[in-house]
Amino acid sequence: MITRTHNSVGWDIGGAHLKAVTINTAGEVSGVFQQPCPLWKGLDQLRNAASTIMQQLDATTPTQHAITMTGELVDLFTNRDDGVKHIINTFNALISNTELLVFAGSAGFIPAQHCTAQHYQDIASSNWLASATFAAQCIDNGLFVDIGSTTTDILLLQDQQVLTQGSTDYQRLCSQELIYTGIIRTAVMAVTRHAQDEGQTVGLMAEYFATMADVYRLTYELNENDDQTDTADGAEKTITASARRLARMIGCDFHPAALPRWQRFAENIRHQQLQFLQTGCQIQLQRSLSSTRVPLIGAGVGRFLVQTIALNLGHPYVDFASLLPNTANQTQRNAADCAPALAVAYLARQYPLFTTQ
Repeated sequence: MITRTHNSVGWDIGGAHLKAVTINTAGEVSGVFQQPCPLWKGLDQLRNAASTIMQQLDATTPTQHAITMTGELVDLFTNRDDGVKHIINTFNALISNTELLVFAGSAGFIPAQHCTAQHYQDIASSNWLASATFAAQCIDNGLFVDIGSTTTDILLLQDQQVLTQGSTDYQRLCSQELIYTGIIRTAVMAVTRHAQDEGQTVGLMAEYFATMADVYRLTYELNENDDQTDTADGAEKTITASARRLARMIGCDFHPAALPRWQRFAENIRHQQLQFLQTGCQIQLQRSLSSTRVPLIGAGVGRFLVQTIALNLGHPYVDFASLLPNTANQTQRNAADCAPALAVAYLARQYPLFTTQ
């Protein structure tokens, strides 16, 4: 058995957020961090977000860093390969005196200095595979469902393997293992074209008037710490403001006395998103070879929906957080909110510390 004398930090570099999870020498989660990082505005956003997190890390113990990413997709970059290259180079410069591992999907981890163009397609948007691989190591059979702020990953686990039908975003969108919907940043108009209001079916305006954060704020399921994105109108993040934005979706003004109406409206939109995701889970479960009802493993800030889906379908529910070793201390965030960062931190620990050749 290898005795670890270093901390591990896993980084998930998204297009809107930067997430990090630290693992101490005992293999315990010692920190969970998330910073807004609108990468489409420039690489300075990544530098600033990473620097903010790094200032909170333990600088007294040698540290191994591992990254995974989806941020290469933003329109700052000419194409995905260009994005992967710039993100790796930028992050490698940030940890100048520490070597960096890059998660390359089924190819495993590659030292940053050895990454070349032939690796970029494996590296691009592979964070889902890190999370599902970690879950598969802990649970033989199951359905891994990570509902985040923007996207949802639904992966079948069989005999400690991830039975994915696709590896690229395009392939996974075709197989519905990737569903582009989440509980915070997703525009309401992208979830449904119609909703129920006051006993009527009403069409929604195809305008960026409200997001799903507004919906879940009105259902009292949104953790405000998770909402690090500007609102659709740039106004405050309150019950009243969210109700006003939702009312605007059907051409109405909000009046405080009518708040229950807009809460019912939000519940209907929530129901439609839930049904959409539940159908996605059923499609993947139909591929399961297990003779038993496999558990649904919920990860991400929207995993409360996974618990509801499991109940609706009559499957056991397992929270991703329950797969983790003991947390060394209380953190503001739950590591299950940042599953890919947690996963690359742990998976990288299976590799010995490497030295520059």
